[in-house]
Amino acid sequence: MPESIVGRVLDGRYRVLSHIADGGMASVYVALDQRLDREVALKVMRPGLASDETFVSRFRREARSAARLSHPHVVAVYDQGEDGSEVFLAMELVNGHTLRQVMKSEGPLTPRAALDILDPVLQALAAAHAAGLIHRDVKPENVILREDGMVKVADFGLARAVSAHTSTSQTGALLGTVAYLSPEQVERGIADARSDVYAAGLLLFEMLTGTKAYTGETPIHVAYQHVHSQVPAPSSRMPSVPPELDALVARATSRDPDERPRDAGEFLAELRRVRAGLGQDELDRRPAAGGVVDDTSDSTAALSRTQVVPLGAPAGTVATTGQRPERRRALPLPWVLGGLAVLVAALLGWLFLAGPLASTTVPRVVGTPQQSAMAQLTRAHLQTRITRAFDEAVKPGYVMASNPRPGADVRRGSVVTLTVSQGPERYSVPSLVGHSQAEATTTLRGDHLAVGSVRQAYDEKIPAGQVVSTSPPAGTRLKRNAPVDLVVSQGRQPITVQDFTGKPADQAVSALTGAGLRVDATQQQFSDTVAQGSVISQNPPGGTLYKGDKVTLVVSKGPQLVPVPDVVGKQQDQAAQILKAAGFNVSVQQVMGGFFGIVRQQSPAGGSKAPKGSTITLVVV
Repeated sequence: MPESIVGRVLDGRYRVLSHIADGGMASVYVALDQRLDREVALKVMRPGLASDETFVSRFRREARSAARLSHPHVVAVYDQGEDGSEVFLAMELVNGHTLRQVMKSEGPLTPRAALDILDPVLQALAAAHAAGLIHRDVKPENVILREDGMVKVADFGLARAVSAHTSTSQTGALLGTVAYLSPEQVERGIADARSDVYAAGLLLFEMLTGTKAYTGETPIHVAYQHVHSQVPAPSSRMPSVPPELDALVARATSRDPDERPRDAGEFLAELRRVRAGLGQDELDRRPAAGGVVDDTSDSTAALSRTQVVPLGAPAGTVATTGQRPERRRALPLPWVLGGLAVLVAALLGWLFLAGPLASTTVPRVVGTPQQSAMAQLTRAHLQTRITRAFDEAVKPGYVMASNPRPGADVRRGSVVTLTVSQGPERYSVPSLVGHSQAEATTTLRGDHLAVGSVRQAYDEKIPAGQVVSTSPPAGTRLKRNAPVDLVVSQGRQPITVQDFTGKPADQAVSALTGAGLRVDATQQQFSDTVAQGSVISQNPPGGTLYKGDKVTLVVSKGPQLVPVPDVVGKQQDQAAQILKAAGFNVSVQQVMGGFFGIVRQQSPAGGSKAPKGSTITLVVV
């Protein structure tokens, strides 16, 4: 491990307070989350893992999946981050002991204690299975008993992230995991909910007996037993174990996944059903014979040989764990031993050269089409898992990377993950016209794009607050987080109306039409005060309108002209009366005193037209 990071602040948030422990994949520290003012457990990955880009990418995905799992019996994952070369998880800090430590301290547990622990473990696994998550690494080290008795399950999903590394890690670390691997994980490298059920069945076996079901000095030896042997009945090592629990372990640890409970929820229901059928004395019966808990040194396979008197045995009878008294037999003949040696050698040769434990080399498939790469892996006796990623340079459908890397030696049937290019990462600008600015912002972010500049503009059709247009327009394909500019409507544009009363009508029509208003100037009236062609009245006379609204103008035809009566030769009074009756005013000019009172001239002359109300001048003699 690198030098201690105690005292450092990771990611500007987590102040490392103290070191807790080191494991195969990480070191664990107590840290203070300075943002939320709480202590957390900080799991910092080993440098070998943190420097592997494929691992880091998978680690992020699995950590996000685990963080979505919220259950009282699951160690919560709060955060995942990186700080330089440090890749870490921030998790719930649980003060207590692992199940491994408890079994080492207590020895074999009573059926009641074992079931009390396994029940919440299965609750946690059932919640994960219902959410589509598989633990893949159920073992005593990942079960924590809090100081108040609460049971917690840790490291959900992380086994998948480190699977490529545990297969090549040191023997001890691998053996600790192989002891709980299901046959399908060993043979085909695949796992589902039933694989977690298998490991949970082994937990029950170990709690009841104090020993692992399978032990060996090499990982291969342990793995071979998972594939080719049936897990022994717990009572074969601890005779006090009730037959019902033997049957429960046998069902959970069947070599055929189809014969196991289909998930932890179904296993939990069976466990509770079995428990309900056990009596109090059976549940609380202390272990009567057998082994003690493994000392966690996975290379140590020997069982304890403590001598005990079995329950119900006659006085003086003594049994040794793992053995039954039997008569000493003569040694086998040399040729029998030789034959067995040849048989074992042939079996091992087949396993390691052509069988499921044979090795193969990962071919170089980077840069080839996906189908071609899969065909090469099949010819190399390997399975394929496809993940996809964007790339600016690699053509869509071509392999960008493989994990394990090309040239790596792996077991036949192993899974090689190919990262296949999806081409350049591009996202289409969505259609946002008519959406509110807030809706447009949410939609763009959901489509991996960003909001650029936002400009306000009047629009006669789009209501205020809604998007009028985008730049680039909808359908344009952009890179991730590229900005999209928005034009947001201010509603209809207001138009200030000018009063054109008394002004020429053509000037009024031109100005109002140019402002976007409709003008009705068809109404005309005579006016003695407004010149012909000018505006007599306007409706509305002023204020604010909007484009397309109507303004009505009344245009002057000028004064009304009427015929002037001819009054020449008539008496002054008669002439004046006639003119006034016709709507005119009369002005009289007398010549020589107007002695005779006869009209000699008039202006305007009779028979012509003059504005009604105008003055007719009479010359009277």
